[in-house]
Amino acid sequence: MRRRLFLRVSLLLALAFFSFLMIRLTLPYAAMRPNINFLRTKERIYHIGYWRISFYTHVFTSCLVLIAGFTQFAPRLLVRKPQIHRVMGWAYLLTVTMVSGPAAFVMALYANGGLPARASFTLLSVLWITFTACAGYYAIRKRFTLHGAFMFRSYALTLSAITLRGYTYLIDLTTLPFTPRDIYITTAWLSWVPNLILAEILIRNGWVEKVYRMPQPTLQRPSVEP
Repeated sequence: MRRRLFLRVSLLLALAFFSFLMIRLTLPYAAMRPNINFLRTKERIYHIGYWRISFYTHVFTSCLVLIAGFTQFAPRLLVRKPQIHRVMGWAYLLTVTMVSGPAAFVMALYANGGLPARASFTLLSVLWITFTACAGYYAIRKRFTLHGAFMFRSYALTLSAITLRGYTYLIDLTTLPFTPRDIYITTAWLSWVPNLILAEILIRNGWVEKVYRMPQPTLQRPSVEP
């Protein structure tokens, strides 16, 4: 019991910290100027209207996606306040598939680091939209085990926004002779591939049933005829 409580508190604190971090990183971009942080590397394409709209759309919806997605893994909320679970689920689904996901796809086509980084971010955005759409589809069809599995995959990709910055920070601390291009390509793939592998491991080890409190499937032994 204490272990579960500690885990839940830790997850909530982690969500609060990363949400604060994302808000802190997002606020400077509200000035809508091209000489802020990441945008300094985008001087050659900042003038492209649809890229600029995609960038600001993706940045300003990041916190909503993080928080709305996290609520989908709260068993008590699902049991006690299922309407909140559904509302936040729809908010997550529509934001990812119709707003933030397409914006990320446009940004991926112009990613720094050349073709290897662009391939990574393009695949990430396509899988993110696809997994989220599948999660919504199976929820509507009331196939909740599949719904939960695709939510694990979808949210693992949502968290790439955090892991990308984490890996970039760690690599910057190293003394290895990485060029900025090498760093960008490396973190482009590290930001989401390990996340997705971990999600698959959790799915295969029954974490969907544990989180959503569903009965785990049991193997039936074949009956032996006398």
